Amino acid sequence: MPARKIIIDTDPGQDDAVAILLALASPDEIEVLGITAVAGNVPLELTAKNARIVCELAGHTQTPVYAGCDRPLERPLITAEHVHGKTGLDGPVLPDPQMPLSEGHAVDFIIDTLRAHEPGSVTLCPLGPLTNIATAFRKAPDIVDRVQEIVLMGGAYFEVGNITPTAEFNIYVDPEAADIVFKSGRPIVVMSLDVTHKALVTKTRNDAFRRIGNKAGVAVAEMTDFFERFDKNKYGSEGAPLHDPCVTAYLIKPELFTGRLVNVEVETQSKLTLGMTVADWWGVTDRKPNALFIGEIDAGGFFDLLTDRLARL
Repeated sequence: MPARKIIIDTDPGQDDAVAILLALASPDEIEVLGITAVAGNVPLELTAKNARIVCELAGHTQTPVYAGCDRPLERPLITAEHVHGKTGLDGPVLPDPQMPLSEGHAVDFIIDTLRAHEPGSVTLCPLGPLTNIATAFRKAPDIVDRVQEIVLMGGAYFEVGNITPTAEFNIYVDPEAADIVFKSGRPIVVMSLDVTHKALVTKTRNDAFRRIGNKAGVAVAEMTDFFERFDKNKYGSEGAPLHDPCVTAYLIKPELFTGRLVNVEVETQSKLTLGMTVADWWGVTDRKPNALFIGEIDAGGFFDLLTDRLARL
């Protein structure tokens, strides 16, 4: 099978960084056409910088990185320094990137790339708020049907919310953008908190990253050392969930995941439940299924894959 062509849309974020590293370490399965940065975990200036830091950490300075939207479609930007630290990549000490940002806007790169490739041959992999993707769909409606699949990290149902009682952060930051994407009609795979909260970096798993001994393995261990304090305090869990790497792991080994094809709609009106991903898990409405909502993961297999691929960098 040829490598799957993808665009990673991201707001790094330590777990975004691990997802990017996993993709760049897996060229047999994944061809990263480019990385598009969006404001989310930290402002755009930092997410665009962090994406390049991660590319250099992986030794992939040829991967183009584009800066995209610096705020949600209709709302003020909400960020998550309380989780990821002031840089978004707090933990390891990593040098400022030497590779430049690619010229042009991320949204235009998404549009041009989808137009340049055969219809149905490029997968979009959003790891943060969906602002860039929704803006591209609005600006160039002709590209929507050219998308092979959208595999995203965002949303929750049984695990409810991590930024409000009912909303997951990525969807809450730009619910209007999420609404556009979920109504696009393209195949969508949702890596929700329901599955990512089962991908926990225990001490044993983090020690395995550190024992790899290369720059990427040590950096990932140090990132997790930093941001796990938030999740352990909040949830009482034994480690931090690695949310975003579930997206790239799914592209490499989908058999590690199970879910259900359901209808998912995004709440954009209610002050109480703004940003909630309302999943019709039990099929109690007549709404047509529009997303494969993932709920289970083979966590052992996931961390074996991650450890193996980080060792290749």
